[in-house]
Amino acid sequence: PDGCFECCIKCLGGVPYASLVATILCFIGVALFCGCGHVALTGTLTMLENHFSRVSSDHATLTMVIQIFQYIIYGIGSFFFVYAIILLAEGFYTTSAIKKELQSDFKTTVCGRCITAFFMFLTYILFLAFLAIFGFTAIPVFLFFNMWNTCAAMKSPDANITSPDSICVDVRQYGVIPYNATPGKACGATLGEICNTSEFYLSYHLYIVALAGAGATIIALIHYLMILGANWAYLKSAASTHDYQDIKTKDDQDLEAEARSKEGQNSSSYS
Repeated sequence: PDGCFECCIKCLGGVPYASLVATILCFIGVALFCGCGHVALTGTLTMLENHFSRVSSDHATLTMVIQIFQYIIYGIGSFFFVYAIILLAEGFYTTSAIKKELQSDFKTTVCGRCITAFFMFLTYILFLAFLAIFGFTAIPVFLFFNMWNTCAAMKSPDANITSPDSICVDVRQYGVIPYNATPGKACGATLGEICNTSEFYLSYHLYIVALAGAGATIIALIHYLMILGANWAYLKSAASTHDYQDIKTKDDQDLEAEARSKEGQNSSSYS
């Protein structure tokens, strides 16, 4: 039992917990962004087709763009699944390398440090890309929020609206659909009915969750950057320490050999 316990402690000691937490957070963030974003885009297209652009040729470009975004979402999900696993494996390698380096059983190589530096650079590029994605995801949240507020103002008894038909939401002004799209806008009771549809309610809240997922992914990438930066510094420091120990050991051996040589010469001269 004691041997099994020690083995478990040794295995747990080799787990890169920081990388593991970042990987879990990355999986959750990407899953939320990709899953919710994909469904929200489909719901948005359905809502536009039913209420704002009933002629399919008017929103053909929008349909193509949404399909492209959905394919991009597939690619993002697949890429980050593989990339997070690679970074987790790199964390296991670095943790093991540092421990063996400290025990003088292993020596890190320049190639290993270069791989860590490469992942650090690539993660920084992905961080910047996801910052842009986060900002882009905030746009539909803002548009749906404005529409939600307009509907809430119409329903509020304190608003004292005399002519609700004068309150409209025109999606053409956002550039989502062309200006010749019909009807292009919704007013009064029609607008209230749109806000009550499942497509609007579901898409609005899914966009919020997708935005939160993008934010979680950004936090995970920042976490990865800190981990990779620390690992690179540890590997460089360990390599420098190992080189210093090698030089010191060699100098000690030379001094010991020189001392033995002098002792031999002295003993031979006395004899």
